[in-house]
Amino acid sequence: MRKQIAAANWKMNLTYQQGVALLQTMVSAEISLKENHIAVFAVPFPYLEMAVDTVQHKKNYFISAQNCSDKKSGAYTGEVSAEMLKSLTLDYCLVGHSERREYFGESNLMLADKVNLCLLNGITPIFCCGEALQTREQNKQNSFVENQLKQSLFHLSKDEILKIVIAYEPIWAIGTGKTASTEQAQEMHAYIRSVLKNQYGESFSDQISILYGGSVKAGNAKEIFASKDVDGGLVGGASLLASEFLEIIRALK
Repeated sequence: MRKQIAAANWKMNLTYQQGVALLQTMVSAEISLKENHIAVFAVPFPYLEMAVDTVQHKKNYFISAQNCSDKKSGAYTGEVSAEMLKSLTLDYCLVGHSERREYFGESNLMLADKVNLCLLNGITPIFCCGEALQTREQNKQNSFVENQLKQSLFHLSKDEILKIVIAYEPIWAIGTGKTASTEQAQEMHAYIRSVLKNQYGESFSDQISILYGGSVKAGNAKEIFASKDVDGGLVGGASLLASEFLEIIRALK
């Protein structure tokens, strides 16, 4: 069975002290994950070492960076390399989040470089893809997301693609007042898996976890995660509350 993943993206939220308190609450909670269940916490860069230390003895709890540089090293002030993340013994890194694409102009080709550097350093990229409202209204979401996958991931070998986690973000349904239904989530996840199947074969596509990033909350997680091709969620605001995120973890199938 594919790994079922509850991934928390704290974004630029919480002070250091608040982050410590939240992680300690999560670690001390009475929750036991199944072998194929994983909880991942994508925390701000200054909190990474603390976070790794806090969860290291909690079964199937892992820490992720929210981003990394597309450069190996060098005179890039303010950037953080995948090699630096590796030295902190990180297991995951978000790549291509919609906010990085929109606010910082990250292209598909740049993200391909980030994916390569993560894999080179033994870090699992959580590759984000998804369409904006205008693309959805033009009914071009399938071709748009397929192009993101092709340009950023399809240079990878079959062995390498199995080391990728994909997160689908319906950008049009986040903060717009519009709501993505469970059926729409499953439809796009199934399409993404079909694109992977065409490129790598069914046996490989069936092993890749695809997460849903469309405003997952404790109240809707179980219904969304029950969908055949949805393997968990990339969670924003709800991950900042221990009680909410614990319920989301418990909702994994």
